[in-house]
Amino acid sequence: QVQLVEYGGGLVQAGGSLRLSCAASGLTFSSYAMGWFRQAPGKEREFVASISWSGASTSYADSVKGRFTISRDNAKNAVYLQMNSLKAEDTAVYYCAAAPSRVGALTSSRLYVYWGQGIQVTVSS
Repeated sequence: QVQLVEYGGGLVQAGGSLRLSCAASGLTFSSYAMGWFRQAPGKEREFVASISWSGASTSYADSVKGRFTISRDNAKNAVYLQMNSLKAEDTAVYYCAAAPSRVGALTSSRLYVYWGQGIQVTVSS
């Protein structure tokens, strides 16, 4: 059974930093692109960042580019999202997800087949 579990959410002040982690199990991790998505109350789920199977390619939403960094450690079956210069509008439930692709850092949620349970990130202003 494939399982993705997020860690590291919480409450931070605007301008602060937070690092999210996602531990994957039950899959050949290096065969998957990994992504982070988020959903705020009353909003659609949106793409945040993604990373290719090898970590060679990354992609970011315009709203987070320059502030967030995605990385992965295939030896640990883990993907991370370092979030800096946080803004109130970053408040959301963050999800990690896996897509069965070795061709790039995918950005469309429809391409991701496994999802974590989500973790709350709240940024106070």
